[in-house]
Amino acid sequence: MRKPIIAGNWKMYKSVKESIAFAKQLNDKLGGVKDREIVIAPTFVSTASVIDALRFSNVQVATQDAHWENEGAYTSNISPVTLKELGVSYVILGHSEKRQYDNETDERVNKKLKNVLKNGLKGIVCVGETLQERESGKMERVIENQVKGCLEGIGLGDLANIVIAYEPVWAIGTGKNATPEQANEVHAFIRGLIAKKYNAEAAGNIRIQYGGSVKPENIKQLMAQPDIDGALVGGASLKVDSFEALVKF
Repeated sequence: MRKPIIAGNWKMYKSVKESIAFAKQLNDKLGGVKDREIVIAPTFVSTASVIDALRFSNVQVATQDAHWENEGAYTSNISPVTLKELGVSYVILGHSEKRQYDNETDERVNKKLKNVLKNGLKGIVCVGETLQERESGKMERVIENQVKGCLEGIGLGDLANIVIAYEPVWAIGTGKNATPEQANEVHAFIRGLIAKKYNAEAAGNIRIQYGGSVKPENIKQLMAQPDIDGALVGGASLKVDSFEALVKF
């Protein structure tokens, strides 16, 4: 059985003080949850403080990006060596907003993923199509190119430390949502790509999250689908009660 993983991406929300207080509240609410992974991704400046607040918690901390080099003249970028030292568990890579606003490419995601894994961290690799790509019948081609590009040169043994997040760009922050059946169809397609690239066992073991306007109102229906293993949540992760409801679906 694949262990469900619910991850909250805080994007550019919450001050350091707000992040610490929020993390402590989450720990109080979710401390007894053992049958699923819980991950939150605060802003970079809040990362160390949130990790300290969750030092003995079952809530893990992710960052929203990392660089493909461990050090160098890369102004404003973050080394995975530093993240590992802080106690970070996961790194989100290739989020649609990074692709849209920072010109993130599959090639760069691949380089970052390799370095993240090399430094003992786990990767949440995001893929997803735009509305135009879906409506023009290019969805499968887009998803296949992203999966292949992001996992280029990644060995079978590394898959245990990788989560794939399917996030249809047209459903992020728009209030629109793929139906559970639509989402599961793409998850199954991704699982088939993993089977072709690696093998059936690897495809059966890899976890694939759904991201795109996930809310307490639709989490149960999404998680009831056979190929959906969790959620990468944006707005609904910014309130304690709603994130608690998502984790405890």
